[in-house]
Amino acid sequence: MDPVSAVSEELAEIEGQINDLFRALSNGFQKLEKIKDGNRQSRQLEELTDKMRDCKSLIKDFDREVKSLEGGNDANTNRMLNDRRQSMVKELNSYVALKKKYSSNLANNNKRVDLFDGPAEDNMEENVLLASNMSNQELMNKGNSMMDDTDQAIERGKKVTWDLCHLITSVHFPISIKEESHSILYCASL
Repeated sequence: MDPVSAVSEELAEIEGQINDLFRALSNGFQKLEKIKDGNRQSRQLEELTDKMRDCKSLIKDFDREVKSLEGGNDANTNRMLNDRRQSMVKELNSYVALKKKYSSNLANNNKRVDLFDGPAEDNMEENVLLASNMSNQELMNKGNSMMDDTDQAIERGKKVTWDLCHLITSVHFPISIKEESHSILYCASL
C-alpha cells in the first residue's frame, strides 16, 4: 500500500491527480519540441500553462490537507508528506523553467528586425536578422556601419550635384546673368 494512501485517501487522490498532470506536462513539452509553427507552439504553451496552474492549485490542496492532518501523524509521516510536497514543487518549478525557456525562444523568433537595406532590395529575406541574437555591441557596430554608409551616400550625392552645377555653369549657354548667378548661389549652398 502506498504510504500516502495509508495516511489519507484524499491525499492519495490529490497526489494521483498531480502525477497525472506531471505526465501530461512531460508529454506536452516533448510534443512542443517537435512543433515548428510559432502559432501552434504558442497554443501548446498556453495549454501547458493551464496544466501548470491546475497542478499548482492541487499542490496547494495537498499542502492544506497535510497541515490539517499534521497533528494526528507521527514525525516520520509528517516528514514524508512534506518531502513529497517539496518534490512536487521542485518538479513543477522545472516545468515552469521549461515554459519560460520556450516562451523566450518563441518571443525571440517573433522579434525579427530588418537591419539592412530597404524593401527595394531583391534578397531582403536573406538580410533579416534576429536582433535578439546579436549582442548590444554587435547592434551598435551594425548601426554605426549603416550610418557611415548613409553618410558616404550623402557625400556622393553632394559631389554629383556639385559636379553637375559646375558642368552647367561652365557650358556657354545663352543664360542671363541673373539666372546664372542664381544657379551658382544654389550650387554653393549645397
